[in-house]
Amino acid sequence: QVQLVESGGGLVQPGGSLRLSCAASEIAFSGYAMAWYRQAPGKQRDLVARMTSGSNTYYKDSVKGRFTISRDNAKNTAYLQMNSLKPEDTAVYYCYAEGLIAPMRRYWGQGTQVTVSS
Repeated sequence: QVQLVESGGGLVQPGGSLRLSCAASEIAFSGYAMAWYRQAPGKQRDLVARMTSGSNTYYKDSVKGRFTISRDNAKNTAYLQMNSLKPEDTAVYYCYAEGLIAPMRRYWGQGTQVTVSS
């Protein structure tokens, strides 16, 4: 059973930072593109950041310069470093993995809540 487990969410004041982690099991981690999505109440789930095994990255315009996606293939873990957080960043954040060679292999984490409020 493949599992993606997020951690690191919580409550933070505007301007603060959080580091989200996504630990993967039962997959060849380097063979997957990793991504972070977020979904706020009443909103669609949006792509925040994506990184391929080759370390090419994509960021949503509103988080560029503030968020950084990274991965440690040896530890089967992806990260999202979030700095200068704003109330608009409040959402449930989801980890996502998609096979680079076998794109039918797609997995979602359960999500972790991030709340930015003073």
